[in-house]
Amino acid sequence: MKTCNGNTSIMDMFEKGKVLKICAPMVRYSKLAFRSLVRKYDCDICFTPMIVASDFMRSVKARDSEFTTNEHDRPLIVQFAAHDAQTLADAACVVAPFSDGVDLNCGCPQRWAMSAGFGACLINKPELVKDMVRHVRNQVDNPNYTASIKIRIHKDLRQTVDLCQKAESAGVSWITVHGRTSEERHQPVHYDAIKTIKDSISVPVIANGDIKYLRDVESTYKLTGVDGRFMTLQWTAVALFLYVEMGILVILCLPFISARRWQSIFQLRIWSSVAQLWNKVFLTMIIILIVLFLDAVREVRKYSAKEVGTDTKLQPNMFDHLHMKLFRAQRNLYISGFAVFLWLVMKRVVTLINQLASVSSTTAALQAQADSANQTAKKYMEDNELLKQTLMEGKGDKATAEGMELLRKDVERLKEELKTSGDALKKSQSEADVMKKQTDGLAREYDRLLKEHQELQVTLSLKHSRIMTCWVINSETKRTTNNCKILQKGEVFTQQQTRESHHNAHMLYLHITPCVTMHITKPGLAPLRWQ
Repeated sequence: MKTCNGNTSIMDMFEKGKVLKICAPMVRYSKLAFRSLVRKYDCDICFTPMIVASDFMRSVKARDSEFTTNEHDRPLIVQFAAHDAQTLADAACVVAPFSDGVDLNCGCPQRWAMSAGFGACLINKPELVKDMVRHVRNQVDNPNYTASIKIRIHKDLRQTVDLCQKAESAGVSWITVHGRTSEERHQPVHYDAIKTIKDSISVPVIANGDIKYLRDVESTYKLTGVDGRFMTLQWTAVALFLYVEMGILVILCLPFISARRWQSIFQLRIWSSVAQLWNKVFLTMIIILIVLFLDAVREVRKYSAKEVGTDTKLQPNMFDHLHMKLFRAQRNLYISGFAVFLWLVMKRVVTLINQLASVSSTTAALQAQADSANQTAKKYMEDNELLKQTLMEGKGDKATAEGMELLRKDVERLKEELKTSGDALKKSQSEADVMKKQTDGLAREYDRLLKEHQELQVTLSLKHSRIMTCWVINSETKRTTNNCKILQKGEVFTQQQTRESHHNAHMLYLHITPCVTMHITKPGLAPLRWQ
């Protein structure tokens, strides 16, 4: 609904009498992308996050970063935190062409906001709130442009009623009431106080606080009679997950699907890829469900009868609402706890099905073996009975008796022959052992002689390895000499020694081995060395 410079306003939505669903302002979340998302799910009005008006007016960078919108982002309410009437009015004029109204935050309980003069501290300054609303009304030209406030309640509800009445006299379009004091955080919302405020003024009142389900919207409307409610969602996913678990367990427990059939299904290729992530998914879901279970426990304690009974200012209809809240918290506790239980049961059932299928396969194999053994034993028993029957029928028959006697004698004879053959076999084996020992002794003696022979050959070859050098007298003198020199390995025979010993020699014989001779025919001999 586009209302800037138009003839309609958001106030017409209140006059239609329908239940309005409004997305509450949330720091860092209620920006354009988030608002575009919730509008697709039937959100009637959206708020921007709280913007500090003084910073917004002082810095262009702050305006560009804190406030973004588009033509589809309507109806849109811009929420400001301010403690100066003129600053708030100037900020409203800047955003007026791009929005449908401004909202003054008088309910933020954070310390930084209250220390700066913003937020919940303004509920103790009704005149300042009245003045800021009046300045916005007077400075924005568009009569359909709304100016609203969001507040918390006082411990003395009369002060809250007085604040709302003064804001109404200044021209406030509507008032959003968070049903807790500035000191309360998670205590039950005082819906009776919201109803009292609604009954005390004529402008629309929007209830805020602990509205998590669509059914909470209806119950809050019945308790307070307000015109709109801020709402969030929770637990739907847990309930859906619980229903899925129940369906899977029912399918796994169907009697006409055997464990072996389930095992064959689990062994399909698609399950082999899923099985790799199964443990991670299982642990992740366990953690998520346990966190939700603990949150449900916190809700139960929050709305317990003991805590509710400490506040004596609650009206009688408030007890009904809180009992309803307690009932829902207990239901959430049961849902989350049962979801955890079924998740563990489902994993155990799958494991037991696989084990049962394996046991069934083993049992079937053992049963087949047992049946085969029973059939064989039965056959042998039948043969035994038949043999007994034959023997019983043969009693008194002389021919049969004689045949049996002959068979008995043959058996005795065969036993004696078998015994004789056994004795002969033992004797032959003993003789073979003796011959084997003798053979081993001969083999050792042969090895010893062979070794001695090899040693003698080595000694003989060493004796012939010496080198002999012999000189022969010139053929003209016709004399011989027996002089010889034995050269050892590495010894040198020089030319001088050759001349001094045998002047007329012309041939040198070097005996390396008995079959190798080296000839040197000239008297001038070069030095010789063992090669």
